[in-house]
Amino acid sequence: MATDHIRYDVLAQTALRGVVRTVLADVAKKGLPGEHHFKITFNTAAPGVRLSERMRAQYPEAMTIILQHQFWDLHVSEQGFEVGLSFGGVPERLAVPFEAVTAFYDPAVQFGFQFEPIEGAFDRSAPEPGRAAAPALPAAADKTDALPSPPESTEPPGRPDGGAGAEVVRLDRFRKK
Repeated sequence: MATDHIRYDVLAQTALRGVVRTVLADVAKKGLPGEHHFKITFNTAAPGVRLSERMRAQYPEAMTIILQHQFWDLHVSEQGFEVGLSFGGVPERLAVPFEAVTAFYDPAVQFGFQFEPIEGAFDRSAPEPGRAAAPALPAAADKTDALPSPPESTEPPGRPDGGAGAEVVRLDRFRKK
């Protein structure tokens, strides 16, 4: 098989993460439209992820957050997003680079992406000691609780009511085997 010097897998994932960036940037400016809300799973050990030590101890590998009714100060940059959430009644500020996002799902329209690890992107087994700290941003007044990360699965996320899950775009569908 020929070597992929172009790295279509990396380009496709970058483009899909751009969709997540565009959606979150729009929500940061205008708020959530209609019934839309997001479940975002990310690797807590990825470089650039910023969360409290309390949360890092509780979610050492992955975490799923829900952006629906009670989140505040969503700020989106080219590299990632920051958001305020409440966990067990304690307000927290998270910073998540888009490269750390492993899944994005909008239950309102049953649409989502599941990202595959990119070879050489970062080592999931060892947390980076000097995580990049994003500048502190002012907090607002809403709060929400995040759900624990679901177990790793190759299945697309299902609907809460037990119905059929959404079609998740998986990059391996397009790869030659």
